[in-house]
Amino acid sequence: MKKIRKIAIVYTVLMLGVFGIIWKIHSDMRFTMAAPESYTDEQLQIYKQIWNVMSESMEQYQGEMFRRVLILWAGMLVIGYLLLFLIWQAEIRPMIVLQRYATEIAKGNLDVELPMQKNSSFVAFIESFDLMREELKASKQREMDAENAKRQMMAELSHDLKTPVATIRATCEVLQAQIMKQKKEGQETEPVAGLEEKIGYITNKAGTINELVQSVMHATIDDLEEVRVNVEECASPLIEGFFRELKEYGNIVLENAIPECLVYMDKLRMEQVIDNIVGNSYKYAGTDIHVSFSETEEMKTADGKKTRFLRIRIKDSGPGVAPEELSLITQKYYRGENAKDKNGYGLGMYLVKWYMEKMNGGMEYYNDNGFTVELLVKKVS
Repeated sequence: MKKIRKIAIVYTVLMLGVFGIIWKIHSDMRFTMAAPESYTDEQLQIYKQIWNVMSESMEQYQGEMFRRVLILWAGMLVIGYLLLFLIWQAEIRPMIVLQRYATEIAKGNLDVELPMQKNSSFVAFIESFDLMREELKASKQREMDAENAKRQMMAELSHDLKTPVATIRATCEVLQAQIMKQKKEGQETEPVAGLEEKIGYITNKAGTINELVQSVMHATIDDLEEVRVNVEECASPLIEGFFRELKEYGNIVLENAIPECLVYMDKLRMEQVIDNIVGNSYKYAGTDIHVSFSETEEMKTADGKKTRFLRIRIKDSGPGVAPEELSLITQKYYRGENAKDKNGYGLGMYLVKWYMEKMNGGMEYYNDNGFTVELLVKKVS
């Protein structure tokens, strides 16, 4: 662009110089009368008449020539500017567009499209450049998909490891309780004493594994933009089965059978939701956990449609959550005052809310002689 501007300036100055020369030549072309002194008065009058006629003819000729030269000069000026414009349009402008396009690509904006100009001599080059952009975009997308898949797998593996590790620790606690009972009753034997040491070792290692799993899950969820949630139609009794499998979290009392129906959910995520809620109650309350099921009347959703939900009520009999902290417990990484001596990263309730919303359901939580969580699972119409 700078070069074409310089050429235009030089061309303009040159054409103005030519115009100045033309004007000077036109100005200098003046005829003067120099009558001979030997002419008589009568001859001089005839000479003047002839001179006037010739002078008028020459002035008309000069004027006509000057107009023609000006027209020629103006035509050359316009043609020159037109040629410069055509050169800029056909050659310079595509290069400017390509430069801006390359700048956007360098910034990582691979969605910008390059306009094609069929008459440009750079068509083949531009097409190759655009193909490179498409390939870079596809490569970047493949890389992002692979990275997300890896993080997704790590998140799922971390979650899947939590349950067996918790089971191992719970089993070790039971064995330690039995050994303590034998000690009190005076039935301790040497093998039992050795077993107690091994159980303690297993418990410590299980705690270390749990910390590592929590760290991996924390880092994965922190980096993962969105954990995949695959909602499908499922039978409601599956939910009741998730509660019955949680034997490592103390006594879970199912107050009634779940109504049989079809619901929209992701089985893996629903299992994780239930595990997080029950695990929190077991960790912070340490009481029996009561679970009840019911169906709601038609309720309006965010899009204004009416639908029915399966309500799952999970309640413990602990001290509950401090009123000033109640609205904060679903925030990512938030941990209350009573969590200082407990393991965890403050992700449990955050994930519960997030998963339920992704499954087109919802959750409510409040204190009611203990901490209560109500899950709303959307029913299939």
